[in-house]
Amino acid sequence: MYKIAVYPGTFDPVTRGHEDLVRRALRIFDEVVVAVAAGSHKRPFFDLSERVEMAQQVFSDAPQVRVVGFSGLLMQLVAEQEAHIILRGLRAVSDFEYEFQLAGMNRHLNPEVETVFMTPAEQLMFISASMVREIALLGGDVSQFVPHLVAQRLQAKIVSTQ
Repeated sequence: MYKIAVYPGTFDPVTRGHEDLVRRALRIFDEVVVAVAAGSHKRPFFDLSERVEMAQQVFSDAPQVRVVGFSGLLMQLVAEQEAHIILRGLRAVSDFEYEFQLAGMNRHLNPEVETVFMTPAEQLMFISASMVREIALLGGDVSQFVPHLVAQRLQAKIVSTQ
């Protein structure tokens, strides 16, 4: 059976932690769909098309990774992608309670879909997109936390908004 996992998130921006999770997930799943959520309630720094484009560039060397943008219900997207797995990343115990509630609700909406939790490599566990944005906005170097092209896009975006 061909296994497609959907990895949803705002990816604002995509970090090395996100990248690590996707690339390791490819050892388990035949295909990973990186589902970039519009996340308008979070007031993202990058718009949806920019986040999709960055993720596509980060994973351009991995043909078994597809990147899609979405704004509706995750379970609807999972069905559209013909997937039965939702991939979620856990960085810390504090993530677990919220993710556990989401997994339960998603199972209630569609019992055929399983949620799989993965943790990033230990040297990447502390990285969050919001921290990366904050460091970049305050003039810090984020190159160790995000792929090179993402660091460049962050810098360009900050310069253009000043």
